[in-house]
Amino acid sequence: MSAEQFCEEFKEKCPICVPCGLKLAEKTQTAIVRHFGLQILEHVVKFRWNSMPRLEKVYLKNNVMGLISNGTQNILEEESHIKDVLSRIVVEMIKREWPQHWPDMLKELDTLSKQGETQTELVMFILLRLAEDVVTFQTLPTQRRRDIQQTLTQNMEKIFSFLLTTLQQNVNKYRRMVGAPQERDILTTPQTELAQEPKAQANCRVGIAALNTLAGYIDWVAMSHITADNCKLLEMLCLLLNEPELQVGAAECLLIAVSRKGKLEDRKPLMVLFGDVAMHYILSAAQTADGEGLVEKHYVFLKRLCQVLCALGSQLCALVGSDSDVDTPANLGKYLDSFLAFTTHPSQFLRSSTQITWGALFRHEILSREPLLLAMIPKYLRASMTNLVKVGFPSKTDSPSCEYSRFDFDSDEDFNAFFNSFRAQQGEVMRMACRLDPRTGFQMAGEWLKYQLAAPVDIGPMNSKTGEGLCSIFSPSFVQWDAMTFFSESVISQMFRTLDKEEIPVNDGIELLQLVLNFETKDPLILSCVLTNVSALFPFVTYRPEYLPQVLSKLFTAVTFEVIEESKAPRTRAVKNVRRHACSSIIKMCRDYPQLVLPNFEMLYNHVKQLLSNELLLTQMEKCALMEALVLISNQFKDYQRQKVFLEELMSPVANLWLSEEMQRVLSDPEAFISYVGADNKITDPVLEDPSGLNRSRISFCVYTILGVVKRARWPTTLEEAKAGGFVIGCMPSGNPIYRNPCTEQVLKLLDNLLALIRTHNNLYMPEMVAKLGETFAKALDMLEVEKNAILGLPQPLLELYDSPVYKTILERMQGFFCTLYDNCFHILGNAGPSMQQDFYTVDGLASQFLNSAFVNLNNIPDYRLRPMLRVFVKPLVLSCPSEHYETLLCPMLGPLFTYLHVRLSQKWQVISQRSILCEEDTADDNPESQEMLEEQLVRLLTREVMDLITVCCVSKKGTAEHNSSTAADGDDDEMMSTDVTPPSSAELTELGKCLMKQEDVCTALLITAYRSLSWKDTLSCQRTTTQLCWPLLKQVLTGNLLPDAVTWFFTGVLKGLQTHGQHDGCMAALVHLAFQIYEALRPRYAELKAVMEQIPEIQKESLEQFDSKLLNPTLLKVADKRRKDNFKRLIAGCIGKPLGEQFRKEVHIRNLPSLFKKVKPSLETDVLENNEDGEGLTALFEP
Repeated sequence: MSAEQFCEEFKEKCPICVPCGLKLAEKTQTAIVRHFGLQILEHVVKFRWNSMPRLEKVYLKNNVMGLISNGTQNILEEESHIKDVLSRIVVEMIKREWPQHWPDMLKELDTLSKQGETQTELVMFILLRLAEDVVTFQTLPTQRRRDIQQTLTQNMEKIFSFLLTTLQQNVNKYRRMVGAPQERDILTTPQTELAQEPKAQANCRVGIAALNTLAGYIDWVAMSHITADNCKLLEMLCLLLNEPELQVGAAECLLIAVSRKGKLEDRKPLMVLFGDVAMHYILSAAQTADGEGLVEKHYVFLKRLCQVLCALGSQLCALVGSDSDVDTPANLGKYLDSFLAFTTHPSQFLRSSTQITWGALFRHEILSREPLLLAMIPKYLRASMTNLVKVGFPSKTDSPSCEYSRFDFDSDEDFNAFFNSFRAQQGEVMRMACRLDPRTGFQMAGEWLKYQLAAPVDIGPMNSKTGEGLCSIFSPSFVQWDAMTFFSESVISQMFRTLDKEEIPVNDGIELLQLVLNFETKDPLILSCVLTNVSALFPFVTYRPEYLPQVLSKLFTAVTFEVIEESKAPRTRAVKNVRRHACSSIIKMCRDYPQLVLPNFEMLYNHVKQLLSNELLLTQMEKCALMEALVLISNQFKDYQRQKVFLEELMSPVANLWLSEEMQRVLSDPEAFISYVGADNKITDPVLEDPSGLNRSRISFCVYTILGVVKRARWPTTLEEAKAGGFVIGCMPSGNPIYRNPCTEQVLKLLDNLLALIRTHNNLYMPEMVAKLGETFAKALDMLEVEKNAILGLPQPLLELYDSPVYKTILERMQGFFCTLYDNCFHILGNAGPSMQQDFYTVDGLASQFLNSAFVNLNNIPDYRLRPMLRVFVKPLVLSCPSEHYETLLCPMLGPLFTYLHVRLSQKWQVISQRSILCEEDTADDNPESQEMLEEQLVRLLTREVMDLITVCCVSKKGTAEHNSSTAADGDDDEMMSTDVTPPSSAELTELGKCLMKQEDVCTALLITAYRSLSWKDTLSCQRTTTQLCWPLLKQVLTGNLLPDAVTWFFTGVLKGLQTHGQHDGCMAALVHLAFQIYEALRPRYAELKAVMEQIPEIQKESLEQFDSKLLNPTLLKVADKRRKDNFKRLIAGCIGKPLGEQFRKEVHIRNLPSLFKKVKPSLETDVLENNEDGEGLTALFEP
């Protein structure tokens, strides 16, 4: 420690750093000593340059150039970190003095490079580092950057010529020495060959350095340099693709060149790469690299080459058919063949890399009509049939892809996630291909389906836990079925969209449907695929309705699927998936083809009644799915009375159960409820024993059914049909019709008990009720492990997805029951508004009924229960409620809710910030770290939910896409780096927002929540709130008499937000904009804001005075809004938080030199001293 401290202090304070550094850097010293010596010199240039005398600068510069000339070891012996630091020192000097004070820098580098390979390589490093610092990373002040970049651009012809010449000369020398024996001199002896080996290696090293340096320039130089001399550079790069040592660097350069954007006219010369010569080199390089098996170096090269071909495809799509009159290249066929070779390569990663380009080609207006491309479609589809098969898991050895996957993926879960998105992408591209040639795709799907139906089942080495002789997800048969199903689903759906009605091959489709319907299997994974094929082929039934009963029969058989009949063991997820799949297929059929199913309604109804009569045959969810299907068909009656009678009949078992005295007692008393569902029991066999299962299923059945009916029962879509059927009962003052829902009467009589259940459920969280839970069920109200993992972002082990039971223990089953029940109750309330409209909103005292049920005991309700309540109940209610019910329903309900949420969130975030300060030890839990992480993440997610709800209530976002927080997956922070943040100028308060803001306590709660949330540690929430909510809320109260303390509190809140989130560009831009808006709007009325500004660290008082005086004197406010905002941002820079890595970094100051270019009118507040601060007026400090 003390040695390190001494070294640091020495660099900082020693007056003789330069001679000491140079002494330590001599090549007689060991590498580590030399590196420290060079570090000292780098430190001097970076931090002391501005205060060094002129002669010392010249002395240091000359000695550093001397070190490059003869102060390093031979190119093959020198350590790479020594080369790196030496090039950094030169670049740091260039950044401070070139071109004004060191006009001959490029000449000096040229002279150095003539000394030999060692010096040439260092010159390459310097040029690359300079381009990276100036153009790529832009790590220096604007004026210096502009000076250097413009001078580089002016000299680019020389620099490019130098780079190309260096590359060419060294490659030629290298090739001569290691080329084919016939190229060598016959007189050379083995000894001279050995002597030439290091020389060849040195030339190779310089070649690699030249390619790396070119890669740093090709990205941004004028296109004319890349295409100069008939694309000499591109030609050289193509040649080098066949040079094993240089091919990766060459492919990298080629990729950057071919990926260039810009004017189409400038990109035209890139089409030379479709010429015979270039194509030949690219293809032969690919064949050679692939022919040598899996070697990491070759595989990396293949990936680059694949990217080059993809980029070439993009250029082709951009240029052909545009105004730049580029014709389809003669070698398109050759290109497509080589591209297909990558699509059929064993590496799943390479296959996936080609998909976007195939999509672009199939979508292209002109290329998609090319016979060559159309001829490719069958080959592409054939390749897709192989590529859709999910093989290549890194832990396995059952496919050539596995070996490649071990390079590309860390785990099977990683591969699985990649493959799922790859498959979805393939589906898109296959649909595009089938749009061009629908019949071929359908024919292939038919052949594959027939083959699969006839093939014997191969379960592979792993047995499924579901049952003996059944497939697991890795079984050869299942992966084939799975792929075939995805293929047929994609191509058949596209065929129906593309072909005219009379062109559809109905007979072929019906033949396939019959084969699928006649196929029997007891394997749940394969049966699930069979059901998908039934759904995919179902549109053919619209041409032959007589097949509908067979389809229904197949689906109903699957609804009651069991591997072993009458088994007591819990069903595995695979079995449950089949049953759920069959139910959703029936619902989908009734939703999309109700007219087709309507004639068979009685048959369907009887079938369902028969299944419902046995209480144990189906789960509650399955029962309700079938009832939903019936409700969907009943919407087609288009007769209010008939549908109402049907719904009464359908719901009578539910109504009888739900309104019975016993159920009323159970639903309204928490203790009776706990006892009824069996949560107070102590269970000895936690897997099989479940005495109260039937009671729970009865409650679930009622709730599921009410939800299904509320969600699905609707009036006809056309007004005429609705009027004719008796669904319209009048008109609103606006002229809109008032509809009535046939389910209203049934559902409303069940509402009281539903609200009682919600109240009871909330009260279960009271400590005295939690204490009444039995020993087995002490954690019954906790989150399911699956939910926790989802929130923490932990992947689910692959096999568990299918082979494990849905709930492993009775405790998990109880947790699932409470969780689903709670969610579904709120889903009913969320759907009730859109479903029953005015009949629901005008229920007597509805607001107080909600306050006495959904919102009781919120203090004890955990975050993971509060979130779904806000998302699935409160938010849909707000969105669907008509404005005439704001005063009577929403305001009385939302006012207390927002006031409560503000207090709750403030307390939660206070705990989190204190925890991060104190890092207290908490030994109460088995795993406190993950528990804390979970709690913190839940607070984040709840915060997003609350802020989203407030935004939905208060702000109408005209012309901006609605941000629905439920669409962002838990923990999905992709948006946080978005920098497009200027709030939409049209963000205005909604009528509901104005209504809420009239109530003083609600107004205060909303404002404080919005502004306090800016400094809570959740970037996504901060950015959304800043851009969408803060200003519209504050604007509403600006006209009133705000207290000075309140104004300073709001402004300080934004500055605190900047301190917390300033490191994220998106947040920082939004917060600066908001602070600027507040200061501009309120500073003229509140001098206190200036006092807040004065407390900002490092604020320049004179600049603040200047800014303030202009702001208070409107006649001076001529400067554009953007310029004023930039000045304001500079003023408050002291409170903008920095990333951790930059917080303790020592500032580097690079002075501006006299301007090279003609001065434009000086900008506001330019520091006059900035130019030429030292006043030395040196025109050529570094004259050689």
